[in-house]
Amino acid sequence: MKALDYLRLLSLAAIWGASFLFMRIASPAIGAINTAFFRVFFGLIGLAIIIFFIRKSLDFRDKLGKVLILGAINSGIPFLMYSIAATLLPAGYSAILNATTPLMGAMIGFYFFSEVLSFKKIAGITLGIAGITVITTVGDSNIAGNIFIGVTACIVATIGYGFAGFLTRRWITQQGGLDSTLVAFGSQLGATIFLAPFLIWNISSGPSIDWLQGDVWISLLAVGFVCTSLAYILYFRLIADIGPLRSLTVTFLVPPFAVLWGFLVLGETISSGFLLGSLIVLISVWLIVSPDTQKKA
Repeated sequence: MKALDYLRLLSLAAIWGASFLFMRIASPAIGAINTAFFRVFFGLIGLAIIIFFIRKSLDFRDKLGKVLILGAINSGIPFLMYSIAATLLPAGYSAILNATTPLMGAMIGFYFFSEVLSFKKIAGITLGIAGITVITTVGDSNIAGNIFIGVTACIVATIGYGFAGFLTRRWITQQGGLDSTLVAFGSQLGATIFLAPFLIWNISSGPSIDWLQGDVWISLLAVGFVCTSLAYILYFRLIADIGPLRSLTVTFLVPPFAVLWGFLVLGETISSGFLLGSLIVLISVWLIVSPDTQKKA
């Protein structure tokens, strides 16, 4: 890897780590549904601007319907779940639970897509479950009353990511592929369409909201344009330059940045149980994403 690749990797981790901070600011102020909708909506606008300037053709090659569905599964539901978690958990908690995505992907692949699990991956799954248990049960935390709801929301989000990964391979990659920029744009369009009815219902029947909060709109714009649109560009560039496996190492770097931003901006603290559980989870993720060693004949 070149120095520029390391810089991109760290930048992406810092940006995605900040997304949990921005949701943590916006969700308690305007609600989880509104936060999730504006994240995907601003992400959609950002990607539309990018497509316009690079003059990308909007030719989805009869895959638009599937891309829209993927958007609901890969962005709509997860972003809503993380916005719910942001009303209950510090940013670092959501970030470390987000890091269990490869763990969920391995389990979903085994149970639903006939994927083979090596002993190392089974050990990683077992450790990951243990780490989540430690995070939710060990240590003196002032969020104990809400932690189970928040953790459940994060796990639902990672399940969505796991299914979306395999469905993308089946619906897109194995059927001739599609430009990654179009997949990103279509997914945000699908997520926006999916969340729009929830937004309308929430605004019409939910509690009154003070929409004139500058820090909230700054957070929404940042999480949409920077943490979604710009992050997609960095991520896909990394995949092209260093490959998908090395790009996955960003999974390990996001939680420390999320904890750092939460501490610096919001003064959040973490429990001893979180630290121990996080270490266990990161070890489990490493076991799952690292390549299996093959014995030579």
